[in-house]
Amino acid sequence: MINRYFWINRIKNAWNSAPLAWLTGVRRAGKTTLARSFDEALYLNCDLQDVARALEKPETFFPTVQKPILILDEVHQLVDPSRVLKIGADEFPHLKILATGSSTLAATQKFRDSLTGRKRTIELAPILHSEMSAFGVTDIRHRFLRGGLPPALLAPELDREFYAEWLDSYFARDVQELFTIGKRSGFLKLFELLMRQSGGLAEISSLSKLSGLTRPTVMNYLDVFEITHVVHIIRPYHGGGRQEILKQPKLFAFDTGFICYNRGWKDVREEDGGLLWEHLVLDTLRTMGPAPRIHYWRDIHKREVDFVIPIQDDELIGIECKWNEDHLEPNGFRALRALHPKGANYLVTPFVTHPYEKTFGTLSVQVVPLEQLVALLEKKSH
Repeated sequence: MINRYFWINRIKNAWNSAPLAWLTGVRRAGKTTLARSFDEALYLNCDLQDVARALEKPETFFPTVQKPILILDEVHQLVDPSRVLKIGADEFPHLKILATGSSTLAATQKFRDSLTGRKRTIELAPILHSEMSAFGVTDIRHRFLRGGLPPALLAPELDREFYAEWLDSYFARDVQELFTIGKRSGFLKLFELLMRQSGGLAEISSLSKLSGLTRPTVMNYLDVFEITHVVHIIRPYHGGGRQEILKQPKLFAFDTGFICYNRGWKDVREEDGGLLWEHLVLDTLRTMGPAPRIHYWRDIHKREVDFVIPIQDDELIGIECKWNEDHLEPNGFRALRALHPKGANYLVTPFVTHPYEKTFGTLSVQVVPLEQLVALLEKKSH
């Protein structure tokens, strides 16, 4: 079994500050495998009827747990999961509880209590750039094309049926069980559009027209996609300047494999690398602790910086993601710094192993490997 040490440590750190760790993430991301990697743990699959019956009376169940760790997999399948988790956290604080589910905790009315103060949330991302070597992946194009869900990434051949079957399961198990979706065909059409247009600006009117859904329905379904972690909404940073884009967000798909599948790609061309790399960078930034506020920046002249992260004292970190470091156009950074002069500029590419500096007149850009960028940002955030 491949040990995902980064995520194991995240869960252990969560237990240091709360008795309950809520492990969420998309279907087939590896939540169950990760949960079962803990030694000295009692693992329970809440999909099973005998487990559900045992947990109907949590006050009598918890005293029977002899292990220091309790794993409640697919806990949302229980009739009253929040009561079970609340009793466990409040009455048995010595017990470390890991509960898993494919959506945010408050996605269903079953959770009558938000468990504020009792839990810490960990969103399991598809296999990160830093995890590729542990999974035996040496070619980043392989990771782009297959995506980061372990069954797809590790399959002997590119299995396009996996993506269609995943979507059927996602709709049946993660959507229909939690939400009222009137039009399956429209919902799935919108999903396809979002995968195909991933990384672009959210054009609600266009999405409505192409999917055959009303604008309010598109907005409602976008909420569902965000709650179930299949779309990440990145909003523009606005520091008060009249030249800055204020409202229109960008929509990013959760996995590069689904982008390639919905675009019909059977290989990754050189010109596709930048877009897909931007998604891997976003995945890594979203896993940072403490969780940063990630935005993009754009002005009315369409000058843009891929990601910006506000830091204390008006410092604004700028990040550009490029497949080839020689393709950086500095105009986005220049426009950003004209309005927000305080903060470092970073260029991150998949092929740089040692940091160095690029200069464009008075503009300085630090070219860094992705993992080093994360270390720098986490140091600044503490």
